[in-house]
This record gives sequence, C-alpha cells and structure tokens, in this order.
Amino acid sequence: MHTQTIWVLGDQLSPNNAALTAADPASAVVLMIESKARGALRHYHKKKLLLVYSAMRHFANDLRQAGWTVDYHLLTDTPDFESGLKRHLETHHPTSIQLTEPNSFIETTALKKLARKLNTDLTLLPTQQFLCPRADFLAWASPRKRLLMEDHYRRLRKQTCYLMQKNGEPVGGQWNFDHDNRKTFSDWHKAGRPTTPIPALKPDTITREVAALIDTEFADNPGTTENFSLPVDRHHALKWLDNFITHRLPTFGDYEDLMVSTEPVLFHSLISPLINLGLLTPQECAEKAITAYENGHAPLPAVEGFVRQIIGWREYINGIYWLRGPDYAKENALHAHRPLPDWFYHGNVPMSCLNHVLHQVIDTGWNHHIQRLMILGNFCLLAGIRPDQTLRWFTEMYVDANEWVMAANVVGMICHADGGLITTKPYAAGSAYINRMSDYCPSCQFDPKLKTGPQACPFNYLYWNFYDQHADRFNNNPRTSMPVKNWLKRPPKDQQAVRDSATTFLKTWVPVPE
Repeated sequence: MHTQTIWVLGDQLSPNNAALTAADPASAVVLMIESKARGALRHYHKKKLLLVYSAMRHFANDLRQAGWTVDYHLLTDTPDFESGLKRHLETHHPTSIQLTEPNSFIETTALKKLARKLNTDLTLLPTQQFLCPRADFLAWASPRKRLLMEDHYRRLRKQTCYLMQKNGEPVGGQWNFDHDNRKTFSDWHKAGRPTTPIPALKPDTITREVAALIDTEFADNPGTTENFSLPVDRHHALKWLDNFITHRLPTFGDYEDLMVSTEPVLFHSLISPLINLGLLTPQECAEKAITAYENGHAPLPAVEGFVRQIIGWREYINGIYWLRGPDYAKENALHAHRPLPDWFYHGNVPMSCLNHVLHQVIDTGWNHHIQRLMILGNFCLLAGIRPDQTLRWFTEMYVDANEWVMAANVVGMICHADGGLITTKPYAAGSAYINRMSDYCPSCQFDPKLKTGPQACPFNYLYWNFYDQHADRFNNNPRTSMPVKNWLKRPPKDQQAVRDSATTFLKTWVPVPE
C-alpha cells in the first residue's frame, strides 16, 4: 500500500533526488505534474518547454521501469499545481508528501502555500543537485563584504580535493589557468579552423508528441520546436557528456571565448541544460573531466576551466541567489532606465554581432557564455537597459535558464546592478574585443575602427558614453580608473561627438517611451 507521496518537480530529474533516494517504491507513489500555469509563468522559448516536458515524461518512464508507481498529470488536463495535487490527494490519500526543496523562491513559496490550503503535510528535503548546501554558502558568505567567485571556488576545490595535490596546493601550481584559454579568431584560423561536431540526436516519439503539444499550447512563445537535438533522459545525457569529454574537452580551453558565426557550439559542452534539470550531476561532470586530465587525454588549462564552470561559477551563482533573496532581481545600482527593445525577440538589428547571436538563440535557445556576456550583456549594460527586463529576457530565452541561474548572471555580472557585489568591475567593452574574438565584424555595416559617427561601431561610442555617465562611480575603482581618466582627458569636442553618436543611436534602437 502506498502511504507516502514523493513529489518530483520538472527540474529535479536527478538520480540523487533527495526525496526519491529516501523512499521505498513499495510504500511510496511518485507525483509529477505538468502545470500549464507554471509553463506560462514566463514567455519561455519553445525549446525550453520542449526539453522540460519531454525530460519529465522520460524520467517518469524510467521510474516506472525501476519499479515505482508514478501518478503523472499531463499538461492538457492540468491548469496548475493545485488541480494536479487535488486529484492526487483524492485518489491516493497519502499520509505525507516528501519534496526535494525547489530550486526557486517562486515555487518554494507557492507550494508551501498550496500545501497549507489543501491541509496536507509537505516536508522539504535538502537538494542534492549542488555540491555546496545552501546553509553552507550562507555561513561562508554572510560576514563578507565582497563575494568573489574565486574565493568560493578555491574553497570548494579544497573540500572536494578536485585538482588538488596531497600537500594542499593546486595541481599545476596555480588555481586558475584562464590566461591560457584566450586564443583569438586569428589563432583559430591559423590552426586550420578546427571543429568537432556535436552528436545529432533525433527526437523520439515522446519528444515529437511534446513538440506538437508545445506548438499548440504555447503557439505565441518565442523560438521553434524544430531541429531539437538535446538529450531528454539520463542515458543519452551521459553519452552526451562522454562525447564532450572525448572529442571537445581537449580543445575546449583554447577556444572557450571564441565566437564563430558558422560554429555555434564549437568546443563547448552544452551540458548546462542537462545538469540544471538533474539529468547529470555536477560531481560526475567534474570527475570525468579530471580523469581525462589524469589519463593524459586533456590538458590542465582546459580541464581546470571546465571544472571552474561546474564547481566554481555554477555553485556560486546558486549561492548568491539564495543569499540575496527575491529582491535581488529588483536591484538597479546604475539606474538603467531604457526598456528592452522589441528586436531582442526577432533579432533584426543592423549590428552583425547582435543580429547573429540573437538569431542563434531564437533558433536554438542557446548561446555560449561569451556571446551572452560580451555581445548581448555588454550591449544591455552600455545601452542602459533595465536590469529587470534584461533578466526576464534571459530567463525566457535559454534552455538552461532558471531563476537561480540568471539572477546573479544578469543582475550582477551583466548589468552591474548590484553595485559590484560579485564583480570588481563592469563587463564593458568596445568593438576591439569583439573584432579580436569573432568573425562578426567583417560582414557588418559598421566599422570597428571608427569611434564616432553613423558608420562607427555603436559599441565604441556606447562604451565611452557609459563611462561618461558613470565617471564618478568608477573613477576610484582601481580596475576602471584608467578608462575614466582617459575619457576625462579627451578634448570636449571629442567627448561631445561620443555623446551625440550615442544619443542618435539610442533614440533609434533603444528608445524611451514618451
């Protein structure tokens, strides 16, 4: 007899799900609910919804094959969590419900409130989808004035013993090999333009059925369900990870910052959507990469850079999300006030880099980290676009996006809206970086060498206009004092040309409603 319910949410599809591992299939039934209201909470990319719902259905099938009884509520019959939970309670009459703690404030608050409303006992168990428990991060971070990812990363390296020597020093004699992982587009071209294709997975029957459902139920959402090729179950997720370790990790470090118009993935892993759903664990991702280094298959800079993404940045941004609370999404230290332009949803903008990166995310639901930070994020920062609207767009458009994923990435890293809590400087750049690290500029109507005027790359004058507007804030920051001083030394005529160019561009492409 099933006396206990194990509730599994759509981003808790993990072999280490705390509620599942603590239960017995003989006495527990698994509850899974495709809530239409949750899917409509944001205007999510169709491939994001396709990934989540298809992965949920595959996970349910895997549980059934493992001997579990699964009470699964389909999207077409379930307007919200309340209707699904009510039906479950009326059918199964559990004495208690166990749920691994949700990965967002929204769901945590809503599900606790729902349990009280329906007068049912709901117990939350600590999540195992992260290496660092929330309480541990809060204890580490709370007394600190500046929360640097590097400090947290080194702490986790020591705790896990990942890439550590027996004497307590890091393998290779240094913690970070980022300086070795910055090859440019020219370097890649001289090396013969190496590439390695990612696996081409064809959607199975379940995924095709979900795609048709998404096209009907979420017809107006951005993106398309066509050409979907991501893994949707653990078996294929593991094969996907192994393919990366074998074929792309050895060269990942060299070209991790590179942007190539014809190679959207290049040597990246594209495992973030899989690990964020729980199909992969952070431990196995890091450990397989470390094993590749120890076996001589992949160089240390590539492996360290990958491990830093997994146990450094991923763990850190999750910790910041729970540390700062729901109000973190509302921060706006730079008083950015321009609305996000509509063309972020269709990509039709004359700047080649923005046009390409936007069309890529609209088509696939994915860009790699430099495209997000130094093209899209850089533009939002320099143009003064509202952080809350920037955050909403990033949360909607990416297959790997969750509230916890995007809060610190956008509010702190991209928009510098937290006043420098997690970064020592804003990630602002002109066209020189983009021209050096990509092939976007040669096909662009704007000239990256021109600083002002209608033919100049907008990133150039927007960059200096940004420091003009925020000179007082950044003049005393050791990492930004140089561009501020350079700006202040420029002749008034040159300064005015920058302001005029920025004003003309922003009025046309990022207008403020009157």
